[in-house]
Amino acid sequence: MGSGQVTPVSPWQGMNITVAGLGVSGVSAARALAGLGASVTVVDGGDSETHRAKAAELAGIGVVARLGDAETLPDGTELVVTSPGWKPSSPLFAAAAEAGVDVVGDVEIAWRLRGPDAAPWLAITGTNGKTTTTQMLASILRAAGLRTAAVGNIGTPIIDVILEGDDAYDVLAVELSSYQLHWAPSLRAHSAAVLNLAPDHLDWHGSMEAYAADKGRIYEGNQVACVYNVADPATEDLVREADVEEGARAIGFTLGTPGPSQLGVVDGILVDRAFVDNRQKNAQELAEVADVDPPAPHNIANALAAAALARAYGVKPAAVRDGLRAFTPDAHRIAHVADVDGVAYIDDSKATNTHAAEASLAAYESIVWMAGGLAKGATFDELVSRSAKRLRGVVLFGQDRALIREALARHAPQVPVVDLDRTDTGAMSQAVREAARLARPGDTVLMAPACASMDMFTNYNKRGDAFAEAVRELGRAGV
Repeated sequence: MGSGQVTPVSPWQGMNITVAGLGVSGVSAARALAGLGASVTVVDGGDSETHRAKAAELAGIGVVARLGDAETLPDGTELVVTSPGWKPSSPLFAAAAEAGVDVVGDVEIAWRLRGPDAAPWLAITGTNGKTTTTQMLASILRAAGLRTAAVGNIGTPIIDVILEGDDAYDVLAVELSSYQLHWAPSLRAHSAAVLNLAPDHLDWHGSMEAYAADKGRIYEGNQVACVYNVADPATEDLVREADVEEGARAIGFTLGTPGPSQLGVVDGILVDRAFVDNRQKNAQELAEVADVDPPAPHNIANALAAAALARAYGVKPAAVRDGLRAFTPDAHRIAHVADVDGVAYIDDSKATNTHAAEASLAAYESIVWMAGGLAKGATFDELVSRSAKRLRGVVLFGQDRALIREALARHAPQVPVVDLDRTDTGAMSQAVREAARLARPGDTVLMAPACASMDMFTNYNKRGDAFAEAVRELGRAGV
């Protein structure tokens, strides 16, 4: 730990805390709180060999793990710390409410653990694009010579980073899910962005209104900038509803020509009319569209949001350009796999909902679309009607493919559809071969499933890997 490390203080010493869940964030919270002198019990409904191994490891630092029962509140609990995925309706939380015990998340604990000189947070949420934008922001901040880390929902538990000490970082790029925001009432970011809003996780939140409200929590108490998407008025509405610090500004980003207090695009250049002198008349060039990888419209929007947050923190234009140039996106996010017989094959397995798939489809002109999986309650009429003119053909796979097929029949009846009646992992090779048969030179075969992957694959990464391998097989076969 650094010299500014967190030391045990009275709010935690001897406090009886129950941590819900033995996942990454739960284990992180349990370790941190035990290290601060709390008496920690972890509860989890699972009782597998993996669960027991984690429990045994935690026992070594004095943490008690109760497996196979995630509903009963341990006696004497004074605070419940939940992992992000646990629904607000969980019986454990009902028992906590009845006992008058607060429920918070790991992000809230991290926020409370910050010292007086802790690094400020530049926070990002949205239905899609969070991880990419957070990584872009971190790349820009590093290019500016700042000590930073991409943390939160992105994979690195934020508590672990906070415990490195107040002097470890200058500023943090923080990705936050709607789940995390729901359980983080004290969070007050330096600046924050909501990238977009589309129906997602409604089974968890209960309604679109509740989902949007949790996303909007990211703006509460913002000090400098509330960054919103000009093309998505719901994000601007959340800014209007937020209680921010005096002087905090609403900053829009747009793929069009920016107005005052906006960032946008002019003749292939990303420009800033928000953080300049005399923003009524002046604009600052930041980078070229070609500096964004890949330069798909939704990814340019991600870059503009990252740039807005960086500029709110005082980063110079050259660092925005250099940071975007240095950024390489994670796998399975609109990634070019190969060209085979004049056809480009694109892996966007991360497009697990209709909003993400629509953004991906908008990036190409003539597409053979590969789609399907677990719909999670989604409907596809709007997606298909908006994208129909781009479709050369469609290959459907997965458990809920019929929902997409029916939407295609209603809104794109002229588009040829191949419906693969199989959900085994080997279906991907056949799906790619069918897509190749439908495609013509100059087309793009785009796997943007608009669905979750768990009907056929462990996760979207495995689905993307299967697609890439099937494309490579296609190339080797010379088809």
